[in-house]
Amino acid sequence: MPRRIVMSWNLRQVMAAQGLYQTSDLVPLLAERDIHLTRQYVYRLVTKPPQRVNIDLLAALCDIFDCTPTDLLTPTVEQAEAAKTAGAESGPGIGNLRPIRARVLRPDDSG
Repeated sequence: MPRRIVMSWNLRQVMAAQGLYQTSDLVPLLAERDIHLTRQYVYRLVTKPPQRVNIDLLAALCDIFDCTPTDLLTPTVEQAEAAKTAGAESGPGIGNLRPIRARVLRPDDSG
């Protein structure tokens, strides 16, 4: 089975460990480090794992919480399910059934 690496985003836990529970409290702390984000973006950053993280943002978060990137990002290995192919015998398939070519007749053709 193929392996898949998934990154866990632990910003909420790191914030809670520092006693910071409001996502809006993070906005001025980031602004002090020249990272200007909207309140809505910071909320999404805290509540949902981001697909990409700017290296300056990651450095600012590490500075704010006095932590390392490994405290914010934790890699975990998951076993990915093998993709099902058309030839696999699991589930219903069409087997030997194949479509029949249609024959189009004009109204004046008798067939």
